[in-house]
Amino acid sequence: MSEFSMYHALGSPVGSPGLNGPPNPRKKEAAKFRPPVATSPGGYQQIGSPTYGAPPNQYIGTPLSGIPATPAQEQGYFPAQPAPPAANEAEVAGLAQQMGGMGLGLEASGYPRAHKKKDRHAYHNIEGPGGSSQAFNGMPQGDMGTPTQFLNQNTPQLGGTPQWGSPQVTPAMSQFPAGVGNQSFTPANAATPMQHAARSGTPLGGAAASSSAGRVDPEHIPSVPRSRDIPAKYYLDHVYPTMEQHLPPPAAVPFVAFDQGNSSPKFARLTLNNIPSSSDALASTALPLGLILQPLAPQQEGEQPIPVLDFGETGPPRCRRCRAYINPFMTFRSGGSKFVCNMCTFPNDVPGEYFSPTDPSGVRVDRQQRPELSMGTVEFMVPKEYWAKEPVGLRWLFLIDVSAEAVNRGFLDGFCEGIISSLYGSTDKQPDQPDAAATRNLPVGAKVGIVTFDKEIHFYNLSAGLDQAQMMVMPDIEDPFVPLSEGLFVDPEESKAVITSLLTQLPSMFREVKNPEPALLPTLNAAVSALTATGGKIVCSLAALPTWGPGALFMRDNGSMHASDAEKKLLTTEHPGYRKIATKMVESGIGADFFMAAPSGGYLDIATIGHVSAVTGGETFYYPNFHSPRDTLKLSKEIKHTVTRETGYQALMKVRCSNGLQVSEYHGNFYHHTFGADLEFGVIDADKAIGVMFSYDGKLDPKLDAHFQSALLYTTANGERRVRCHNTVASVTEGAAECMKFVDQDAVVNIIAKEAAARMAEKPLKDIRGALTEKTVDILAGYRKNFTGNNPPGQLVLPENLKEFSMCILGLIKSRSFKGGKEPTDRRVHDMRMIKAMGCLELSLYLYPRILSLHNLDEKDGFPNENGYLRMPDATRASYSQVEEGGVYIVDNGQMCLLWIHAQVSPNLLEDLFGEGNTTLKQLDAFQSTLPVLETHLNAQVRNILQYLEDARGSKALTLQLARQNLDGAEYEFARLLFEDRNNEAQSYVDWLVHVHRHIQLELAGQRKKEDSGDGLAHSASNFVGLRTPYWGSSS
Repeated sequence: MSEFSMYHALGSPVGSPGLNGPPNPRKKEAAKFRPPVATSPGGYQQIGSPTYGAPPNQYIGTPLSGIPATPAQEQGYFPAQPAPPAANEAEVAGLAQQMGGMGLGLEASGYPRAHKKKDRHAYHNIEGPGGSSQAFNGMPQGDMGTPTQFLNQNTPQLGGTPQWGSPQVTPAMSQFPAGVGNQSFTPANAATPMQHAARSGTPLGGAAASSSAGRVDPEHIPSVPRSRDIPAKYYLDHVYPTMEQHLPPPAAVPFVAFDQGNSSPKFARLTLNNIPSSSDALASTALPLGLILQPLAPQQEGEQPIPVLDFGETGPPRCRRCRAYINPFMTFRSGGSKFVCNMCTFPNDVPGEYFSPTDPSGVRVDRQQRPELSMGTVEFMVPKEYWAKEPVGLRWLFLIDVSAEAVNRGFLDGFCEGIISSLYGSTDKQPDQPDAAATRNLPVGAKVGIVTFDKEIHFYNLSAGLDQAQMMVMPDIEDPFVPLSEGLFVDPEESKAVITSLLTQLPSMFREVKNPEPALLPTLNAAVSALTATGGKIVCSLAALPTWGPGALFMRDNGSMHASDAEKKLLTTEHPGYRKIATKMVESGIGADFFMAAPSGGYLDIATIGHVSAVTGGETFYYPNFHSPRDTLKLSKEIKHTVTRETGYQALMKVRCSNGLQVSEYHGNFYHHTFGADLEFGVIDADKAIGVMFSYDGKLDPKLDAHFQSALLYTTANGERRVRCHNTVASVTEGAAECMKFVDQDAVVNIIAKEAAARMAEKPLKDIRGALTEKTVDILAGYRKNFTGNNPPGQLVLPENLKEFSMCILGLIKSRSFKGGKEPTDRRVHDMRMIKAMGCLELSLYLYPRILSLHNLDEKDGFPNENGYLRMPDATRASYSQVEEGGVYIVDNGQMCLLWIHAQVSPNLLEDLFGEGNTTLKQLDAFQSTLPVLETHLNAQVRNILQYLEDARGSKALTLQLARQNLDGAEYEFARLLFEDRNNEAQSYVDWLVHVHRHIQLELAGQRKKEDSGDGLAHSASNFVGLRTPYWGSSS
């Protein structure tokens, strides 16, 4: 992609928010991002406790120019222990001996590699005169490991800028200028002509993950926690400028993006930000070319709001040939009377009302006042020709299961509480108070309705004029209809008293009437008939297999098909009733979220019921062993999140790309009746992502950039029809070597995971696991074969930007979706559909959890530093070898949050964390889901940390689940999440690297047989365009 100055021709240089600006460039921002801090208990100032020597408010602040080792705590919860032996030294030595000459280890990478003088100014890592926030700045690293572990080995290590924080100059020089809202930027580190001319000789960064000595050191293999912690510290005080830097931060890292004409990585992430010009060059890398789109992704405090533009009855300017929307990369010529499409290069006439003259450099004089010409993400209001039906505020219809299981197990109570919380929040404000409108959770114009069901369907008139809701029973479930013309959908504020009264009474109303069998499909049909005229969103609870009436389901999973080829039949549905209703819902602009609880751990046939939410763009929330009250808070929070997150409905999506490329495949939860058609969504929300694969239909011109535009046509929750456009640009080069410097690891893993999930209904799981292994070997062997220099032949060399890739794929193989052995199909298919819709942040946590140790927190951790940013402790690797005796750990994978407590934990720590009287594990309440609010330093630290984690995740709520060593069943889940150990029917991280390295060596020697990928994968010719691999096999 072009150097930023080439995109910006309007002068007026302003200090860059990049690396070489002022020491704290974000201090001048009006709204700085400050991670939320948990509220303090009344009268508690959080200024010290008997446990700690120094008062915690004397913050020195984390110096961003270095990452010092964590200071030792003066007073701990247990006496100093002898250093534990290196993890399983005997085993490691034995493993190294078995490996012989394979040379997997990290002795050599413990020190910076000597550099030749000519290599010291790699053009993509140039130091400017103003200095920068370096990774280590020459400071001793303490126990942070060696810099070569996570910085580019072929760039200056101790004096250079971190690779994820440097403005990188890409090779293709382009003709497009791009403004930046009302501000303009000049590149902080402009390359000199000499440096630019010398760019092709830049050595390619790669990390040697082994030495030729043949030793394995588990401490020195690439670390996922380290790859997150260091950028997270950096982005506390730096924004991410979307045009000056071309490699996004890791997905699990919070950051503030500055839109300079290229969409924020929160909305769109390319697998390759530098694209080979031909399919052969791409094939040499074995990497997929794809785009992860999360079109309604939430923004962070401090980011520019997305501008909403109204062009009146004419609508936004578009290319007449390819129908692309106006964007910053379209150029104007003939004095401003024509604009040239950046997708198809067609010259269009500029509409008279949109005309503006151009300056001598060809830039429109009003560019800075036109957000659509200066920002990568914008929204357009659209005229009636874009409407399918009259847009109205979003209709929410809650379908509540009142069958015996829901009532008996407390699921009905929890669901009703959750609806009240989602509509009105926890504070009980009166509607006549002046600030009541400001606290409403639903936008103005949105309406809600309530229906309950068991073997009958019950509608409720919620009109504001009634003293209480009127129930109407529909006993005819063969052909249900809607008995209400008015009063079914009401304004939640006007009918607050009626709605809260009904939801409070529902559990007691149905305590006497216990019908064990719910009738789900007739209820969905009735709901669709109620919403067909307007479209809307269904939120449905279910606590038992629906075995009554039309669409009755039966127990398909008796356990006999697990871990067999026939298991794939259980992962999809052929039920005509549910398939038909799902299609009808999409056509009517209706989507569904399901909240499904199996209190007894029973079978719910999520493959069939969840098909409705998957096709309509909704989501399934699954509680496999629901226990009230432990899980009630999680249920309530997730209902509230569902209702309050940004949601659109009646949505269509189209993705366009430059000449020479074409869309080859889509992955996600949506409806797609023919390949060339738009993607259709009943609903789409802020947490949903779509994977788009591209293939070549020609050769790209290296002198031009490659452009991608996604357009989402949808109706907002307050009833406006809009198009949200995301524009993404990538540079083009002849060879593939340059591309390896701009690989987005999170996007690559996400695309591969979505592709693998899509194959679950076609291929045996064993084949899919084998294909994932093969894909890993192909990518790393391609890099080793084509792009590495003088490394010893027995050394495992990992691409700089794909160092943690192997661990991510191993996490995918160990996930519930793909793992070997027996796994309930409900859980398997739920996780499979979840992966298909996950954004990069949520999937990153799912494949490798955050593990934080609480027993050795520094006294400043969990409190704001001098700049107001929460100081987080460094994460721990997901291996039992890292667990300390007497330790307490938070384990958060974005879906659940475990609090694992060692059996030998200090009684003082338990009292500080849980309150007086809690000195042993058995005294703790096994079913608590939150921490009590105490006036202890440790308690405040942990609550603040949990609040921070709650804001950096996907759609699932954060509540604690205790996993006490040798006491709780959740300890099995803790063991499962230690992905670096041998578990989940798969190898440990070290063994996995050894296995992959063995196959890379066989590939380099020309002896690799793809039929034997460790899982005995049989393969045939591929019909899959996107990944171009021979081992997915043809569709069965």
